[in-house]
This record gives sequence, C-alpha cells and structure tokens, in this order.
Amino acid sequence: MSKFIVKPGNCLKGSVELQGAKNSALKLMAACVLAKGNFDLYDVPNITDVEIMSDLLMSMGISVTSKSSGHLLISTPENITPYAPYELVEKMRASVVVLGPLLATQGKARVSLPGGDDFGHRPIDIHIRALSELGAEFQTSHGYIEAYCDRLVGKRIVLDFPSHTATDNVLMASVLAKGETVIENAAREPEIQDLADFLIKMGAKIEGAGTSRIVVEGVDSLRPAAHNVIKDRVEAATFIAAVGLTGGEVDICGAKQEYMDMLLEKVSQMGLEVHATDKGIKVISQGKLKSVDVATLPYPGVATDYKPLIVTMLSVADGAAIVSENLFAGRFRYVDELRRMGADIRTQGHHALIRGVAKLSGAQVRASDIRAGAALVVAGLAADSVTTVFGGEHIDRGYEHFAQKLSSVGADVEREND
Repeated sequence: MSKFIVKPGNCLKGSVELQGAKNSALKLMAACVLAKGNFDLYDVPNITDVEIMSDLLMSMGISVTSKSSGHLLISTPENITPYAPYELVEKMRASVVVLGPLLATQGKARVSLPGGDDFGHRPIDIHIRALSELGAEFQTSHGYIEAYCDRLVGKRIVLDFPSHTATDNVLMASVLAKGETVIENAAREPEIQDLADFLIKMGAKIEGAGTSRIVVEGVDSLRPAAHNVIKDRVEAATFIAAVGLTGGEVDICGAKQEYMDMLLEKVSQMGLEVHATDKGIKVISQGKLKSVDVATLPYPGVATDYKPLIVTMLSVADGAAIVSENLFAGRFRYVDELRRMGADIRTQGHHALIRGVAKLSGAQVRASDIRAGAALVVAGLAADSVTTVFGGEHIDRGYEHFAQKLSSVGADVEREND
C-alpha cells in the first residue's frame, strides 16, 4: 500500500515533460505479437500497466527488455503460447487487446475475461461480435474466452459503439486477414492513429485511422519496426487541472492542442488561459474558476478519463454545474472521497450536480482508480491542510514519477510506501 501526502499553498510555475501515452503504449506492445523479430518502442512510460503488459507478453514466450529509460526491446519468437492468464489479465482491462493479434497469427487464443479499474461494468461483447464477423468462433467458460479461426477474412464491420479497445482489437486482427476490412463507427482517438502508424511501419495497409471509417487491406505477413509512443494527453489534462486549482503558469511540453480541443474549450470557459507554444501548451490561471456544464462523449468529445479532474476543478469554482457521464456507469465512485474533503456534490444516475465551495478541506481519502487517484492528489493542492491519498498503487498504473513531476513545478507532494 502506498500513499501520497499533499500539502497545499503553492502556485505552480515552470515546465513539465509529458510521458508517453499509456493508452497507446499498451496497444503497441500487443501489436508486437503480429510479427516475428525485434521491435524497438521508445518513450514508453515507466508505469505499472506497462509492467503488467510486459509480464503478459513474457508469459506467452515473448522477450521484453528495458534497454534504457523509455526504451523497450520486444523480441517475438517463431512460436508463442496463445494464452493470457487470469492473474495478469484481471489486473488490467487493456490486456484484452491481445485477442485480435493472437487470432490473426495463431488462429486461436485463450484469454481471461478482463479486469482493471473499478468503475462499472464494461462488457467486451462488442469485441467478440466484431471478431466473429471476421470468422472467429468463440466460447466462454470458467472465466476465459476461447477463440478459434482459420485465416480471418475481411468484412465490413459496424461497431455498436466507437469503443477504443474494440477498434484496436479489430484493427490488429484485420491487418493479416484475407481481403478488405472496413471498420465503421471506429474510435477516433489519437492513440488509434498512433497504433495505425506503427502497423503501417510493419507493412500493414491502412487508410482512415483517426476517422470513423477505417479501411484495411490484409497482407500475408508483417515485419518488426521501431516507433516512438505519442505523448499522454490525459497526463496533460492532469497538469491543466493542477494549475487551475492552484493558480500559476506551467508549460506542458509535448502536449498537442489539437488532441484536446474540447477539453481546452471547457477549461477556457472556466477561466484558464491556454496557449499553443513551440514545445506544447502553456496554461495560466490567475483567478477564481467559473462553473460550466460538461458531458463526456467519445472522442473528439470530453474523454471520460478527464472527468474526475474536471469535477475536482468544479468543486472549487464559482457557481453550480452539472457533469454528465455518458460512457461508463459507476464512474462517480470517487465523489464520496471529494465530499470527505468538503466538496458539495450530489449524484443521480449518470449526472452530478456540483456547487463550488470556497476551499476544500484536507482529509484522508482513497483512490479507487487511476484517474480518480490523480484527481484526489490535485484536489489536495486546493485544500486548507494536508491531504493523504491512500491507494497510490492505482495512480502508479498510469502516471510515471507523479509526485516528482508535481514537485518540479512547485507543488508540495510526497509519495510514501507503508
């Protein structure tokens, strides 16, 4: 068990360099199943989820070596074991993205039903339906998905919902399928484009990644490649929230304004100044935040990962606001912890009514997932006394050197292990 000790009082000032994107790095690692040989991935974040994905790949017989800071060498042998065990998959939902690559290369897979963050039921039926349309056969028993196929065959697939991980899975499965695959209602996140860029380097033929319609012409084989992971836009949002709560001026190096347009529009309405720079973006906060209504939507809308940070900012903003969660049930579970800190928040169904208070109170609180944990840490920056955030291991799943980075721009944050 680890915890973050947060002391309030300092405006933030300076610059911070973003890590590689968690939500891209994990899928790029899974894509290394698709070809034999040595892959070099750069700017991979030093986080627990990457360790879990490394362990999962190694359990299949794939070698994963850390060559230097942020550089992973992944060596895929001729023969791998198409099995993803419960003890690894239950730790991280993103593990399910090995399903598509295993079917494409091995013709079979046995993958535990996924676990991960505790914020509501998120079925993977959409993955199974889409892969079934490519020719895979599935059965579920004893907590495992078992899948079989001859060579997958391309088809026009319409996703029920623009799921990020389902799009990843189908994209990786289809690059080795026979003929053309069209993915309609595909997720549009920048991380999807990053995965497609990596697959193209490997020899895949893909058009339209980053739009709602992706067209893939299957090839017979792929080759290893090297790739730099894009920067983490959710980490960027975390530092934006920290500046909003404390005041100050911070350069977020590596952030891309075009990846966060809707979020930046909302925080600008709340009173922050955000400017694009040669290095990334500069965030300036000089006064009291203002309340605005926010609804989460698939990209390019406001991401659900941003919502705990937005709710925390609104908890000390002038006025009242309604935040609506349109993607995942149960993702208001951190609200009770913010209430312990004096926040005035009422929830009903997928809506939260937030009335801003003058100041949060320092308290002992507990992280329930990655982004909720980060939000509680930055909430502590706006409190009247010390805040202790237990469950720091959740934060470690998605943030590299979180306390050190906050401290580098003037925050008083320490991480402790019990």
